[in-house]
Amino acid sequence: MSLLAWIVLGLLAGAIAKAIYPGYQGGGILATMLLGIVGAIIGGSLLNLLQTGTLAITSASFSIAGLFVAVIGAIIAIFLYYQFSRRAY
Repeated sequence: MSLLAWIVLGLLAGAIAKAIYPGYQGGGILATMLLGIVGAIIGGSLLNLLQTGTLAITSASFSIAGLFVAVIGAIIAIFLYYQFSRRAY
């Protein structure tokens, strides 16, 4: 996938995931793109694991189904980020 497609997919997936996930998520447009790109990698890898039974680092394709997988992956990335960055009091 070309760099421009990664950026567009990342921006769309990150923005949709931030809109779906409850609560306030900080960060600007760059953080949203990075979240979406990480989500595409997480979602693509999980989809590959479910389809083939092997874990390989892959990304979601630039399609409607790929966007859906990237959004799911971005929601998982937001959840994991807040689980690991939570302060213990």
